[in-house]
Amino acid sequence: KLKLPHPILTNDDLERIKSSTRSDFKAVVLSAVFPADGGDHALEQALKELCINAVQIVEQGADVLILSDRKANQEHAPIPSLLASAAVHHHLIKKGLRIIVESAEPREVMHFALLTGYGVNAVNPWLAFETITSLADRGALGEEILDSDEAIDHYITAIKKGLLKIFSK
Repeated sequence: KLKLPHPILTNDDLERIKSSTRSDFKAVVLSAVFPADGGDHALEQALKELCINAVQIVEQGADVLILSDRKANQEHAPIPSLLASAAVHHHLIKKGLRIIVESAEPREVMHFALLTGYGVNAVNPWLAFETITSLADRGALGEEILDSDEAIDHYITAIKKGLLKIFSK
């Protein structure tokens, strides 16, 4: 198993998981995008394919599945991370696989809480981190924030406190 102190992964944390060379640990990235011009059923078809691919990857020995929307662009729209997570989670619930979401969507505490509630074990909000880094590098976060690492630490702490408050209810 992968033991995490909290469910928010920095970009560096996620990269370490993706590039792990341990022989007893295999992380696989699945792209959670669909053709933007694919018509009415493109999203539905992409979800079905995502679930089928997830099952195949599990059967091939994956320990951690990473659903990523990083390949979203003008031709490929991201599958909403909550929808992708829920669909894959229900497909894999009997396999005991851990799911990580790498998505531009999560920003607020409720986004993380919902993803966790739908079976995601960890979340990498890559766009939030890139935005924080950009703001910190420009000095737009005020003088009390010295660098982007400190700003990201503050963000993660705020998310963790918010999750604790939600989970305690």
